[in-house]
Amino acid sequence: MIKFNKHFVANGTQRARCWYTVDNRIDGRKCVSIYAKDYGHQLAQVITTAEYSNNTDISTDYFDKGKIVLFEDHPLYSLARARALANVR
Repeated sequence: MIKFNKHFVANGTQRARCWYTVDNRIDGRKCVSIYAKDYGHQLAQVITTAEYSNNTDISTDYFDKGKIVLFEDHPLYSLARARALANVR
């Protein structure tokens, strides 16, 4: 069971610090993006999904640590979106 909290995502045994954005795609598709705050692959270990990406190199690792983008057809989308919108308020 994945739990989306204000500052982290947890699966019961592991947690990954993160932050969220909503609907930030240029093509207009509704999505929730979950960005890792820490180096390493904690986010990929908590949410084991094909949506995880970490396309960084040595010059951009300071800014980009990995992310997951969930679209409307993903089973975790509604939970992640509710948390992301609650963080904005």
